[in-house]
Amino acid sequence: MTSLTIESVGVLALLQDRGRRGLAHLGVGRSGAADRTSYDLANRLVGNQPGAACIETVFGRIEIRFDTTVLVAVTGAPVTIRCGGREQAINSAFTVFAGETMALGAASDGLRTYIAVRGGIEGDRVLGSASWDTMAHIGTPPLRAGDVLKIGDRCADWPPVDCAPVAASMNSLLELPLLLGPRDDWFADEAIECLATARFTVSPDADRVGIRLDGPPLARRRPGELASEGVVVGALQVPTNGRPTLFMPDAPVTGGYPVIGVVPRSGVDRAAQAVPGARIRFKPVRPSAVNQ
Repeated sequence: MTSLTIESVGVLALLQDRGRRGLAHLGVGRSGAADRTSYDLANRLVGNQPGAACIETVFGRIEIRFDTTVLVAVTGAPVTIRCGGREQAINSAFTVFAGETMALGAASDGLRTYIAVRGGIEGDRVLGSASWDTMAHIGTPPLRAGDVLKIGDRCADWPPVDCAPVAASMNSLLELPLLLGPRDDWFADEAIECLATARFTVSPDADRVGIRLDGPPLARRRPGELASEGVVVGALQVPTNGRPTLFMPDAPVTGGYPVIGVVPRSGVDRAAQAVPGARIRFKPVRPSAVNQ
C-alpha cells in the first residue's frame, strides 16, 4: 500500500473533495472544498481525475511523510514548502521522494491551502464523499498527527503543465457579486444601496459554516419572522440585528432569516480565503439583469 503519514498539524487540516450533491432533502449539506478553484487547480496540476480528495489546511503549518515517490501540488493561500532540504513553489507540481517529509510553513496571505497528491487521497466516504462536514460531523474526521492515509489511483493522463499563474494578493478588498433575492423585498431601499457602497469586515466568527460580517446594519422594511426555508451555499442571510452572514460549504440546508442575495460559487471561493479583518464589498445585481 502506498500511503502518507501526517507528522504534525497546525490549526486544522481536513480531507476534502467536491462534496455531496443532491442530498438537501435529507438534511445533508454540500460540504467539500471551501475554495473550489484552488482545489481544482491542485488536482489538475498533478493530473488527477475531477473530484479526487485533497488536504485542506487552515493557515498552513502541516508536515507529511510519504512512503513512496509521488507528484504533489500545493495551491491556495501561499506558504513556504520544503521537502528533502529543497524549497518548492506554490501553484506548481513537484516530486517528493520516498521517505521524505514535506513541511508547509504559515500562510502569508489568505486562509486555506490545498495539497493534492497524484492519485488522490483515500478517506472515509459517507454518502459518496470523503469530505468532513464540520456541522454534520460526517466523512473523514479532522487529520491528526499519526494518521496514515492511503494514496489512491484516481489519476488521469500525466499533466501537460507543472505550474500555473495565480494572482498573488488575497487580503485586499474583496468585491463579491451578489444576485439579489429571494427575500430582498424584506429590506429597505437604503439596505440595497448600503450593500453596494459600504465595506464589511470579516469578523473572527468565521468558519466553514459561515462568515459573520461587521458593518452597517441592513434595515428591513418588513417586521416579523420568516418561516424556515431552504438556503444554498453563498446565501447572504440577515438576522434581526441587520448584520449579514455569508453561508459557506458546511452551512445548514435551511434557515429562518431572510436571504437578501446569493454570492455565486466563484465569489464563495474568494471569500473562503478571507481572514478575519479582511474587507468585503458587494456588487448587487438583480437576476433579471443577468439574463438580459
